[in-house]
Amino acid sequence: MSGKEIRIATYNIHKGVSAFGIRSRIHALKTAITELDADILFLQEVQGRHDLHAVRHAARWPEQAQHEYLAGESHHAAYGMNAIYDHGHHGNALLSRFQIESQANQDVSDHAYESRGILHCKVQVDGQAVHCYVVHLGLFGRSRQRQTAALVEAVRSSSEPDDPIIIAGDFNDWGDRLGELLRARLKVCEIFENSVQPKTLRTVVRKLLGRQPVLKPARTFPSSLPVFRLDRIYIRGFDVRHAEVRHGLSWARLSDHAPIVASLALRPR
Repeated sequence: MSGKEIRIATYNIHKGVSAFGIRSRIHALKTAITELDADILFLQEVQGRHDLHAVRHAARWPEQAQHEYLAGESHHAAYGMNAIYDHGHHGNALLSRFQIESQANQDVSDHAYESRGILHCKVQVDGQAVHCYVVHLGLFGRSRQRQTAALVEAVRSSSEPDDPIIIAGDFNDWGDRLGELLRARLKVCEIFENSVQPKTLRTVVRKLLGRQPVLKPARTFPSSLPVFRLDRIYIRGFDVRHAEVRHGLSWARLSDHAPIVASLALRPR
């Protein structure tokens, strides 16, 4: 028996601007995110404030912080400030149709040149507490390993072992080296491991040979021609009904990452 179904998405929005900040894309991003129709959105590279962009794109730059602007009237918003500079700051955000009961942001920066954090929010879904973790890991392998270890400890210290959890974001995990640790320590699975896989020639041949299909996270980067599997959604306490990557020319114009959207069914306690 399955519980309530929810729709979630993870998306690195590249601070709402094009490369080098030449064009503002935040209004088009709001339209696209609205069309995703997600109950909970896990967003990375969200601009809390940027005085230079606000001047440069005065006619196309919202007065609100980006997480508040994207949330609008339909979602609650939580923001974790990670990178702070003279003219502003950016970080991770969670937008949720469900009331956000609590939020906490943990600094997991591994060196002075990359500011990274884990935003933890607790929401109530169908009478159950669901723990949501928005992550954006570093560009260097050793940093990601230490940050993943910190993520494991953060989840263990802030939730019970049988609580439903969703961990989503930009893992920058080019070689899929972190999933095994998360599966072993947190009993999670990545959504594309637990969803109906498309019937490709490779999967059909493996099935005929009696072999298990090779399940990998989705390709999301670069959005113009996704090759690398950087963005992930790990879950516990949910069943996956559907999962997909949104790509194509319209999405490639908005960010260098493609968003992942999934429909999940909460397992009854």
